Amino acid sequence: MSDASVSDASGAAPDDAFPAGTYRLQLRGDDPADRFGFAEAAALAPYLVSLGVSHVYLSPVLQAAPGSTHGYDVVDHDRVSAELGGADAFRAMAVRLHAAGLRVLVDVVPNHMAVPSPPELNKPLAGVIADGPDSPYAAWFDVDWDAGGGRLVLPGQGEPNYRRFFDISGLIGLRQEDPEVFERTHAVLFGMIGEGLVDGLRIDHPDGLTDPRGYLAALPGTWVLVEKITTGEEALPADWRCDGTTGYDALGMVGGLFVDPAGERPLTKIYAAATGATADFAEIEYTARRFAAENALRPETDRLLRVLTAFRGEDPRHRPALVELLAAVPVYRAYVVPGEEAPPEAVAVLERAADAARARLPEDLHGTLDALVRLALGLDGAPAEFVVRFQQTAAPLAAKGVEDTAFYRWNRMAALNEVGGDPERFAVGPEDFHAYAARSARERPATMTTLSTHDTKRQEDVRARLAVLAELPGSWGEAVERWRGWFPGGSPLEPDLEYLFWQTLAGAWPLTGDRLAEFLTKAMREAKTATSWVDQNAGYEEGVLGFAARVLADPGLTADIEGFVALISPYARDVMLGQKLVQLTMPGVPDVYQGCELTGLSLVDPDNRRPVDYGRRRARLTRLDSGRPPQDLDDEKLLVTSRALRLRRGHPEWFGPDGGYEPVAATGPAAGHAVAFRRGRAVTVATRLPAGLERRGGWGGTALDLPGGHAWRDVLTGAVHERPDLGPILAALPVALLVPEEDPT
Repeated sequence: MSDASVSDASGAAPDDAFPAGTYRLQLRGDDPADRFGFAEAAALAPYLVSLGVSHVYLSPVLQAAPGSTHGYDVVDHDRVSAELGGADAFRAMAVRLHAAGLRVLVDVVPNHMAVPSPPELNKPLAGVIADGPDSPYAAWFDVDWDAGGGRLVLPGQGEPNYRRFFDISGLIGLRQEDPEVFERTHAVLFGMIGEGLVDGLRIDHPDGLTDPRGYLAALPGTWVLVEKITTGEEALPADWRCDGTTGYDALGMVGGLFVDPAGERPLTKIYAAATGATADFAEIEYTARRFAAENALRPETDRLLRVLTAFRGEDPRHRPALVELLAAVPVYRAYVVPGEEAPPEAVAVLERAADAARARLPEDLHGTLDALVRLALGLDGAPAEFVVRFQQTAAPLAAKGVEDTAFYRWNRMAALNEVGGDPERFAVGPEDFHAYAARSARERPATMTTLSTHDTKRQEDVRARLAVLAELPGSWGEAVERWRGWFPGGSPLEPDLEYLFWQTLAGAWPLTGDRLAEFLTKAMREAKTATSWVDQNAGYEEGVLGFAARVLADPGLTADIEGFVALISPYARDVMLGQKLVQLTMPGVPDVYQGCELTGLSLVDPDNRRPVDYGRRRARLTRLDSGRPPQDLDDEKLLVTSRALRLRRGHPEWFGPDGGYEPVAATGPAAGHAVAFRRGRAVTVATRLPAGLERRGGWGGTALDLPGGHAWRDVLTGAVHERPDLGPILAALPVALLVPEEDPT
């Protein structure tokens, strides 16, 4: 297989070119042995240029709490992280990256600061602790002074009286609606933009802010992406001044495209037989949201109730109606600005929530519910604080109730239990995918797309393996039944956790004992059924981890698991490469999460934040660029990634706002197994549902409806195709990236 674009390996796009792609780096300076700071990021410049990206996408760079492994726990907005190298090292890194033709995208954390130990490490916080509401920093933090008797109640001193990041008492909410707070917490970052050191901002958790729209409007003119988790058909608010999201919406659409909808019924039966599950996900989600509202997020719920009581007086009907309404909000939050008429989208969200809550409440509370909905929409003289705080409470309920609880309680198909995902939406048809992609091209052409992040529950290629189960439900059901009965007496795991356990082994194999134990500890505590982070059940946890160790120590069982992984691997290869090429070439700017240019089989954090072996990646890319054919799946994925990114960089006019998006049809008996689309003059082709394609007998008689009367060259293989027959086009790889033969790459 010859290389088709070696000449592009060292080329960089012009500064004003549409972004070719980003590469996310998780910076960390907590452990000298695993340090990855600004100097280490700078040293990657030649490799990242060769890979084909245009932007280096950095995790937070400001001074974080001691021992921080991620940077989202900022303690000082006036300083660049000393552990990562400090301001001089940041500047040197930015200069080196820019000299190589790379630009810099930085993660910003506006919603909260850390409550460090000792608190004096956070100067504004220390001032508030010392002087309470009289402190010059009192306006910085979202504090309920009345609830704390005029003081800030810290962790361990009683119920926290400040808005937290979700249920984490070590992170205190900031009031970015205050102009001084906004200016002082962004001065360093805005200075970096002014100096030309930073070229874009990624905004963390905008749904925690009082006014996300107002916050975004105040940012400088640069490329801005928001970590907004959309659900279902929800769209990014049209009046937000940003370029798009960080890509979780694309992740779900791309992944679903490679799941066989015919597998839903048999996999549901297998899941029910293995776990005894009778409830659908909606019921599990509701229960988990209610649990979060009444437990982990009780302080936030109580604070909202106090605002309501101050306005309407004591009423025993308020709490049950309010909790039901909050639990029923189907998205992270509605966007209502006090003093403005609620937009139709917000009205629809609250009406849908009210319908669901009404079905669960007794009739004598329906009037109270209706009144609360009107207040949440800013009607009937609603206090501004109630309008805003309702939204700020709904958002963490979605995160903690759904992603961090329900997703660990209902595991029919773990690949679907992903950030922003809907486990009940089993698959995405090509028509729905094309409609989504065309809308992205029209409305948010510079939005981000991704398949893996530092927050995903499992990396992209774990999900790709699990997607194959929908095509082989019989083989999967037999394997699970065999494994569950391997040891006399069964397992001590709760049924749903055990079913997740076997999926995890199949999806992420091979797994070390330490990695598996780390994952299981998180999974069972997040489920909050037999144990939790707050109320740990040592006996149960020991039993679970002991069983996992026993499985890994049994040669017969591990050989059986390896055999099943070998069975699904040829089909998983097609899914892995297919979803990657689609993500890299669809509308939007593709992000490659660190290391995922090779096979990505990591699980939820901290597993997905382990150090990356860049020497191995450099050597593989150098070998491919010398013209040698791929030796394994890692090489194939690196080939697809680098060639797609280089083509984007070389032809921003094809993949940018003017490139458009047009589905390319396939005709013939296997047409349903191809997904293809055109961007500019490039055509992406990917195989879907490969096991079914094999059962059908392959691509015989199936061809693409390619535009033009010329030959097409595959950028991935160098092969030239005179005819549009899919058999030859997809003979070497299950994907192709075609350009007219006369066009340079």
